[in-house]
Amino acid sequence: MAELKTKANKASVVGFLNGIADKQKRADCKAIAKMMRDATGKRAKMWGTAIVGYDKYDYKYASGRSGTFMITGFSPRAQNIAVYIMPGFKKFAGLMKKLGKHKTGKSCLYIKRLDDVDQKVLIRLIKESVNEMRRKYPGK
Repeated sequence: MAELKTKANKASVVGFLNGIADKQKRADCKAIAKMMRDATGKRAKMWGTAIVGYDKYDYKYASGRSGTFMITGFSPRAQNIAVYIMPGFKKFAGLMKKLGKHKTGKSCLYIKRLDDVDQKVLIRLIKESVNEMRRKYPGK
């Protein structure tokens, strides 16, 4: 069974964030970092080389595969900022309609810049997704 590559590590989150070349993206990522710390009550950790993650949960699939992953996080990418909403978006349809300019993947919310979205809605989305993950995976 292949080992998960994206794991928490001891790399510096501050160093990573300060190393974001684009000034606006760096400021947006620092603001998202604060939202996630407030939502989880946890300090950030680097997950892999380019994901800032908060809190963690243990999972086990019917296949027997298991692991540990972050409850929420984000990654500054070349085209956008990926915000990880781990439960996906079905439960949050009402919030998604109010969010503003964005795209989604299975559990990735892609935003170009924070000014494109309603930040109060984003904060609520992050908090509700964290609460949902903690309900689904109790014990941490």
